[in-house]
Amino acid sequence: MLYALMIEDDPDITTLLVNFLKTYGIALNAVTTPEAALSLLSTDRFDFIILDLTLPQMDGLELCEIIRTRTDVPIIISSARSDINDKVIALGYGADDYLPKPYEPRELIARIKSVLRRYRPVLSEKSIRFTLNQDEQRILHNGSALSLTRAEYEILVLFILHPNQTLSRDFLSGNTESISWESSVRTIDVIISRLRQKIETDPKTPRYIHSVRGSGYRFTG
Repeated sequence: MLYALMIEDDPDITTLLVNFLKTYGIALNAVTTPEAALSLLSTDRFDFIILDLTLPQMDGLELCEIIRTRTDVPIIISSARSDINDKVIALGYGADDYLPKPYEPRELIARIKSVLRRYRPVLSEKSIRFTLNQDEQRILHNGSALSLTRAEYEILVLFILHPNQTLSRDFLSGNTESISWESSVRTIDVIISRLRQKIETDPKTPRYIHSVRGSGYRFTG
């Protein structure tokens, strides 16, 4: 499941895309104001952002610039504004793509896939001290294979693929097959504790998996 943030004040577009993207395994969190978007970005993790330019409170171009100073998450501009200057400025501020309205939702899917391919090659990720082999479902730590349960393996894979990002417990449980959405927060914490026992020199002072109070965990490889 991918998680996307959409900043859009047209409820018809929002409703259409929430339902459409869900069929492609994308959960869309839609907000109508820049203030709400910046608040979510300070607490939640997203795989990409869909940003309209004509917004209340603040112009979308200004918001794009602010977002880029806070995160490198891909930004796709979705706007009815066709002025070439808007496109040039948006790309200069760090937007990854510019999709003029109106458009077919299928084109948005194609743009999303293209942006994510450029942003994150998912299948062969390595961190400095951890090597992930997804074909063999094996993780090496400093050259030695780790003995992991299914849940431990799935969570460590998520950490390796999202280094230096705060991952919420909901994200961790929602992106693993062996942990159900109904699992308690304590379940995730127990698995994290077991992982620390296996990869940390001093689990009480972790080097790799750090707790982020009120948000989740961050992995630094």
